[in-house]
Amino acid sequence: MKYYITTTLPYVNAKPHIGFALEIVQADVLARYHKLLGDEVIFNTGVDEHGIKIWQKAKEEGKDVQNYVDEYAFKFGELKESLNLSYTNFIRTTDENHIKAAQKFWKLCEQNGDIYKKNYQTKYCVGCELEKTDSELENGHCPVHPNLELELINEENYFFRFSKYSEKLLKFYENNPDFVVPGHRLNEIKEFVKRGLQDFSVSRLKTKMPWGVPVPGDESQVMYVWFDALVNYISTLGWPDDKNDFENFWPGFQVAGKDNLRQQTAMWQAMLMSAGLPNTEQVFIHGFITSGGQKMSKSLGNVVDPFVVQEKYGADALRYFLLGGLSSFEDGDFTYERFEEFYTAHLVNGVGNLTSRILTMLEKYSNSQIPLNSINKKNISDNWWNTIYKSRFNSYDFSDLVFQIDVLISYHDDLITKTEPWKKAKNGDDISDLLCQLAEGLRQIGLALLPIIPQTGEKILTALGIDIKDKTLEDLEAEKIIGNKIIKPEILFPRLEK
Repeated sequence: MKYYITTTLPYVNAKPHIGFALEIVQADVLARYHKLLGDEVIFNTGVDEHGIKIWQKAKEEGKDVQNYVDEYAFKFGELKESLNLSYTNFIRTTDENHIKAAQKFWKLCEQNGDIYKKNYQTKYCVGCELEKTDSELENGHCPVHPNLELELINEENYFFRFSKYSEKLLKFYENNPDFVVPGHRLNEIKEFVKRGLQDFSVSRLKTKMPWGVPVPGDESQVMYVWFDALVNYISTLGWPDDKNDFENFWPGFQVAGKDNLRQQTAMWQAMLMSAGLPNTEQVFIHGFITSGGQKMSKSLGNVVDPFVVQEKYGADALRYFLLGGLSSFEDGDFTYERFEEFYTAHLVNGVGNLTSRILTMLEKYSNSQIPLNSINKKNISDNWWNTIYKSRFNSYDFSDLVFQIDVLISYHDDLITKTEPWKKAKNGDDISDLLCQLAEGLRQIGLALLPIIPQTGEKILTALGIDIKDKTLEDLEAEKIIGNKIIKPEILFPRLEK
């Protein structure tokens, strides 16, 4: 099977923040999971390097714009190592192939009669890179960027005939009821489309905003940032010149924040229809991360830097909190107090403690070996893997997925407490089967964690004598561990100093 997953492309007008870390970790978990299933995976991310706010930011800092975006693209690229990401493609919208693809896409829409030129006036939010109607404003400001003054645009630009696609989009949503997850986001975009779509501007005058993809056949205009950037989802696959990956992997799956709902599930879909290309398979929409109950902003000084969190606590600790400590579908809150409580409860006292307990008992009572004379009892059913584990991935319910794994961890901790293996061993009882049962439970917990906190999952499986290289979930589920020598690793999650 082929599987294609992509994040949205963050703007390079600021360094990475924890909100994008959430999105790219969610996408990474999906990519790793599908690779474990044996699928051939393309995982795309990258950076959006055009638009007026990037142009303005570079000018503010007195930098050449290309040098500015190069610098920030590198910072976003550093997330790969910091968050232990597995993406295969990193696209930049200043790449030559992407620019050619955006121009080809423009021509297809133009040939279909969906791009035209007109004079217009509008209010424009530079933060969103979107036009705003009065009904969308709060106290004369964009509710998403209340600290930014709206720009008034009065010029002649090209427009995309968005209004033409109202009925086609509604029909598409009707025929694909799982197109947007969660369902209430699909209802939200349906209502937006039902209210009537307005054609939107897809270009800017080059004299006012020179940093963009040139409009084919009109050097006086550059493409509006959304029109250019959205094409990355197919240009990264080689479209239009090298169609091998495009034909094999598109349509794909997208992860996006709720502020991208309109762009990803309506604008981009209408653009694909206009160009005569297949629509996206599915879009998962996540919420925002607040900080202490407030929106993160530089002025408030509450922006959380994922590099700082990772440096102090580790990639797996940050990944586990992003996936299990926050809602999968709604806004979630980050404070260092909440993070540290979650870290201690779920990692130090959870999987870290259980791993140490089981491996220590194998070391002490079985000469660092999973007993040869034991029965390999599988205490996590196939039903759990199929109806709970796999279904949570299919529904993007990451927080409940982590919860279900934590339930397994608690079950095995309780099993140790209830059976008291140390007392049985002291009395001379044979505890081979019990030790094997605990080792088997730990094996399956390690396997379940592989896509989520991959370093920890691999350490657990390696400690049990299992080599995970190039093996699928099916291969690893069939692994037998009886007789394996165990190698106790260092403490997985150290306790925090008070």
